[in-house]
Amino acid sequence: MTGSTDGHAPHPYVGGRAAALRALAAWRMEWPGTPRVTVLTGAAGSGRSRLLTGFLMLCDPDFREQLPLDEMDPSTVPPKMPAPVVPSPAGRTAAQLLWLLADHLDIRATATAEVFAELAASTETHTVIVPDVDRSGPLRAVDEAGRLVRDVLKPLAGVENVRVLVDLPRPLARELAAGLAPGAVKVIDLDEPQWADPEGLALHAEAALSPQCGAPDLPFTTDPAARRALASALAQRAGNALVVQLAAHCILMAPEGFDPADEEQLPSSVGEAMDLHARRLGVEPGTLRSMLTPLALAEGPGLPVEFWARLAGSVAGQDMTQTIAQGMALAGPFVEAAESDDVTVLRLFHPAIGEEVRSGLANVRSAQTQIAMALLESVPEQNWGKAGAYVRDHIAGHTLAAGLLPQLLTDPGLFVHADPIALRAAVEAVPFEELGAPARTYLRIAPLFTRAEVPASLRAALLETAFVEDGLIEYAAAVRTLGFELPWQTLWSTPTAGVRSVAVGSVQSGETPVPVALLGVASDTVDGDTADGGSPVSQSDVDTARILPVLHHLEQAEQLTEVAPELFRRPSEEALTTAPLALSRGADYLRVWDRESEEVVAALISDVPFTAADLSPDGVLVLATRRGVKALRIRPGATAIVS
Repeated sequence: MTGSTDGHAPHPYVGGRAAALRALAAWRMEWPGTPRVTVLTGAAGSGRSRLLTGFLMLCDPDFREQLPLDEMDPSTVPPKMPAPVVPSPAGRTAAQLLWLLADHLDIRATATAEVFAELAASTETHTVIVPDVDRSGPLRAVDEAGRLVRDVLKPLAGVENVRVLVDLPRPLARELAAGLAPGAVKVIDLDEPQWADPEGLALHAEAALSPQCGAPDLPFTTDPAARRALASALAQRAGNALVVQLAAHCILMAPEGFDPADEEQLPSSVGEAMDLHARRLGVEPGTLRSMLTPLALAEGPGLPVEFWARLAGSVAGQDMTQTIAQGMALAGPFVEAAESDDVTVLRLFHPAIGEEVRSGLANVRSAQTQIAMALLESVPEQNWGKAGAYVRDHIAGHTLAAGLLPQLLTDPGLFVHADPIALRAAVEAVPFEELGAPARTYLRIAPLFTRAEVPASLRAALLETAFVEDGLIEYAAAVRTLGFELPWQTLWSTPTAGVRSVAVGSVQSGETPVPVALLGVASDTVDGDTADGGSPVSQSDVDTARILPVLHHLEQAEQLTEVAPELFRRPSEEALTTAPLALSRGADYLRVWDRESEEVVAALISDVPFTAADLSPDGVLVLATRRGVKALRIRPGATAIVS
């Protein structure tokens, strides 16, 4: 028997699966002949997550002491060893998971390829366990799990000194295994006879029906023989841990009319569990599915409870308020409540329920359109700063699935207030040619949002500058009206590349001095080569180039081509040393600080290296990167980050 423990106590959380636990223990102990990579797979609801969670309990040096190890089958219990690395992909992008893994392994890298190269160069053997890959990604409409397999797990599994255990849906399990050398991977499919555990499934069913586990007192729960007979029939009919659990929930929540002797009342799939439950309550199955549709299409950790009836009604085309209010016995077995950021949210008991509901929709895009419209209508005054957290952070996911996202990507308020990880993933999923100019600017600057995890006020500052850089002056002006006290205003930007030096000062024009910036530009870039067009300028090119002086108005987007650079004058030493603001510069940062308080008023980082910077006595900062040159008027009062 694949679940047999030969008289030993079963794992108290897993309750069986001895054959699979033996294989996992052998992988953990690196038994001879055990492949480096083990893939756990099976149908949705087969119990992959539960099995892996139970195995992780055995791998945790502290938690395992709470388990009855002496009573368990020794072949299922690995010895006490250092805890493996377990990066959770839930809600994360492939890139986020890779950097999380790098942090766990103390790898200092700046590019993804460097992570795998450093692992390969290590003399240590690393053990990595990746659970619940199917729950990865911030958006439902994006196949982040597939990207994670291709961009992270395949290269990781190819490193000879890394041992990997991963939980994957079948198609991705096949894809990962196909890319590895013969003998390097073992696939454990929990639905195959070799690994299936019908005895354990029956025990699970019996436990779910037992009053000792919270079941109400009913003839088929209190009588051990009747309970065992029903559990055996249920397990045999369901053949799946999730279906067993859902059936038990349904029976115990609404036992009226249930006949344990009638096997036709026992489900064999998630869909049957839903339909049988609805019919036993005298309700059309379609009503239950309509109730669950908003939850099946929800993004993130769950749908705030106040949106449930509104969105269900929007998709169904009728008022669902009373149906939702009176339908908890109907929907209860399939829904669970949770807390997210102090808000009560509802989510489906298992992702497979969502798959079943979505598969029954006539048109998923149409349903998402109705949900998106209802969410947009809920935004007060169409002001994203006043929108609820769910709407603000997840409207991009719903509009992406509805095919409407490009139409939404013209509002700087959304760019500033929305969760940057989810919004960036949504924008990246739209074909580039379908994106308007504002969305392309957002896409360019979004990596700084997600890398530095900056708050909305600093995202506004980043965007204000990025819009000026890209010539979208009206959008920069719109950012300034969003209510944030921006720490600077971007005065101008030019894509001049190859700038080696910057100096602020003035030139005399008649009786009035004109404030200017003197740029030292590599000669081979003066004729128009920029960071955004033509070949990028390398440091070696700049080092060997002749430097030409270029005058630019300090406060206006105007190059002073008719003024001789020889007329440039620096501010006096007194003006520089008594100015209220000062500038300090490191290899990859710039800081503007208040001389009197010695507090930093602006801390600037960039996605491309700084090449030069200078600060005028009245607080205009001119800085150059490989992308170009820009001028910011610093407004003391808030620390900020800019690219």
